[in-house]
This record gives sequence, structure tokens and C-alpha cells, in this order.
Amino acid sequence: MDRLRKDAKKIIEGAIEANMPEAALLSALEGHDFGGAVSLVAIGKAAWRMANSARENLGGRIKNGVVITKYDHAMGEIPGVEIIEAGHPLPDENSIRGTEKAVALAKSLGAGDELLFLISGGGSALFEMPLPGITLGDMININDQLLACGADIVEINMIRKRLSGVKAGRFAKLCAPARVFAVVLSDVIGNRLDSIASGPAAPDKSTSEEAMAIVRKYDLSLTDAMKEHIATETPKSIENVTTVITGSVDTLCRSAAEIARGLGYAPHILCAEMNCEAREAGRLAAAIARQADGGDYSFSRPCALIMGGETVVRLKGKGKGGRNQEFALAAARGIAGMDDTVIFSAGSDGSDGPTDAAGGFADGKTAEDLRAKGINIDEVLRNNDSHHALKAVDRLIITGPTGTNVNDIAVILCGASSPATARPRTADKGARPA
Repeated sequence: MDRLRKDAKKIIEGAIEANMPEAALLSALEGHDFGGAVSLVAIGKAAWRMANSARENLGGRIKNGVVITKYDHAMGEIPGVEIIEAGHPLPDENSIRGTEKAVALAKSLGAGDELLFLISGGGSALFEMPLPGITLGDMININDQLLACGADIVEINMIRKRLSGVKAGRFAKLCAPARVFAVVLSDVIGNRLDSIASGPAAPDKSTSEEAMAIVRKYDLSLTDAMKEHIATETPKSIENVTTVITGSVDTLCRSAAEIARGLGYAPHILCAEMNCEAREAGRLAAAIARQADGGDYSFSRPCALIMGGETVVRLKGKGKGGRNQEFALAAARGIAGMDDTVIFSAGSDGSDGPTDAAGGFADGKTAEDLRAKGINIDEVLRNNDSHHALKAVDRLIITGPTGTNVNDIAVILCGASSPATARPRTADKGARPA
């Protein structure tokens, strides 16, 4: 089991390292001729590393710039660039202050100028300027509602972009007539440009009718001003932007597969569009692990079964946790007694919900260890308190802020042995509830 834990750590760290934004940014810059001096705006959890790499590559050609990133994600000064750290996953006063500086820079541009716009996950909260009649409190409230009801990232962004003066292509409009070269590090399944960071430089594909359907679906509580803005159509065409997507959950999964192969596991990427409730995904992962046993089944040990994407958590309790930790905890009972299996799930940005963990893992002893401490898995899941449960049994994944953000990765890591509990349907009978 120790070996599998070590291998899991190597896969997590290696896959994240392979998806750091520096190399991806340099690849995007190749072949693009800026002509003259360039202004820079970078937003998101990877904003500092992307901006620093751009400054090192373009040197003095960057005449001014603004970086807006999450607290503790800046790693020093960047010459000629102002750096603002702000709130995530909810916007705060610094989000607005930093955005106002970026907007002022955009409005100062004229014909012949060019803006290098670096976008990464987390930009929706970090890059914010409420429309008239909308307060910061309104923005936080609607974010709270959407996160609590289990809306996915596309649904969340479809609502909050309509309340913002810089999302849904509006920031690019503010830059006109200057040209915008946007480099995007994607944290959204399917790489939808209008959803990554809520699409500040992309035409909006969604309609007001679709947005109102989400309001009805989750019974969202809105002010009159919010209803008015949601009913107003967003920009459907942007003429002054060239966009390059460089890095996504697909590359994260492929990197994990290559590392797993080098460690002796047969890698299989099951999907890179995981988009469901975290606890259900964890239970499914455990079921797959039980049957990764050769014979009539598709996967033979040793193997690494890889999934990428972004699950959701429906907040019904008052505990502390995140989607990756809830995934791991939900998998624990299903692999109880399997001494050569580890299931882990982690966010590539190093943060999972409002915690200091990137995610969590479960192995064949996790359910037993939880039970020994008097922790009941079902009660913990009902209270959304996965963080404290996994911390109690030393099953958290701690990386610290990584400087990138290309969504989440989950891996079912199966060693060479084939435990009896892996046979179909026997694990549920043999494992007592924790």
C-alpha cells in the first residue's frame, strides 16, 4: 500500500508539473507578431506565472500591465506590472479594485495598440465589475446560491456573466479599437471560451432564455436589477480578439497516463469530461476498482484508470470539504479490504473548496481507520465534512498553490495483486459501513 501511495503522489505531482503554464504560454506566443509595445492583463489562479513568463519572453516590449490572482498565488514582483491578489471562489473588494485597474488600462488603448490577455481558471471570481444596480453583496449571494445547489461551472458562469461589466465579451469590447491576443489556460470541460473565466474576451453562446431556465431550475432568489440584467442579451460577436487555448484537462489526463506507464501501470483514460455529483463519481470509481481484475472485465492489473473534469457538491450540511475530498471519501467503503488499490482525486490548482487541501485519497484501510475513530462515512457526507474526516486518518492531498489550473484529475490505481474482495459484488457484503 505504501508503494501505491508513493506512486499516486508521483502521478499527481508529475501531471501538475507537466501542465505548468510557462511552457504552454511560450508555445502560444510562438509565431505571433506583436509588432510594437504590448499591454498585459492576466487573470486567474495561474495569472502570475503566465504573466511572469510573458515578461521574461517579451522583455521590455510589455509597457504596462495588471495581474489579478488569488491570495498567496503571486510569487514576487514583475517589472512594469501591478499585481493584485483577490478573493476566490467568491469575489471581494480587491476583485473589483483590480478589475477597475484593468478596465482603466483597456480604455487607454487606441487603434494600433495590442493587449496580451492571459486567462486562467478562477477568473470569474477574481475579475469582477458589477453592472449598474448590482452590488458586490449581490454577486456573492448569487455565487453562494449556485455553489450550494450543485450547479455546474457552465451554469454558474451563464448567470454571473450577465451581472458583470467585464464578462461575456464585454472586456474585449472595452479594449476596442485595440487588438486583443488572448491566451487561455482552460479549466472548463469542452474548453468553452464563453465559460472559461465567464468569457471576458469571447462572444457569448448562451441566451437569456437559457439563463432564465437556470434561474427556474434552481429556484434562485434575485433582485429586480439582477432579473433585468439576466433578461438582457450579451454580446454575440467580438471582432478584435484572437484566441489560443493552451492547456486543458485533456493534457492533464494524458500527462498522468504517461507517468503511470513509466511506473509500470497500464494507463486507461476513461474520460476527460467528468461532470456529475462528487460522491456518486467516487462510488462509481470504487465499483470500477472492484472489477479491475482481468477475466471477463476490461482492465487487468496493474493499471491506472484516469478521469478528468469537475464534479459538483450539493451543499446540504455545514461541514468543511471540497469536491475532490468528497469523491475520495465516497470511494472509501467500496474498496474496503482491498490491499492493493488506491483511489485519489485532486485539483490541479492545489485547492479544493475552502480548504488547504488539493483533494484526498482512499485505500483499502480508509473505511476501517475512519470507523476506529468513530467517524461514520454517511454522516460525514450528509454534513459535507469530508475534510475533517480525511484529515483525521491522514488521507488528504496537500500540494499548496500550484500556479496552474486545468481542472481536476481522479485516478483508480490498481496494483499487481488481485484481492478476493475485488470479485464482483463481494466487496459490499464484506465491508461494514463506517
